[in-house]
Amino acid sequence: MSSFEQVIDECKQKLEYIANDNSVPRNIRRSANEILDTLNKKDEPLFLRTSSSISILEDISNDPNIPVHTRTLIWDVASQLETIPVDE
Repeated sequence: MSSFEQVIDECKQKLEYIANDNSVPRNIRRSANEILDTLNKKDEPLFLRTSSSISILEDISNDPNIPVHTRTLIWDVASQLETIPVDE
């Protein structure tokens, strides 16, 4: 397993936690599931999956209704995904 796949797996675990956390607003949980679906699309290039996911994460991190612990997780996932190079 490449280190990039490891990063993706860690991000997926955090996103699953967000998606299953009932203290998180429904729209944020829905977005977390959408990102999970995007990251699981093996037929798309890795950089495309990560850049799409980062874009969604940036949108939801600005939601005023998001709990602080969830916002921190979202920033963490986004920064992990940003370590994946575009030219991979």
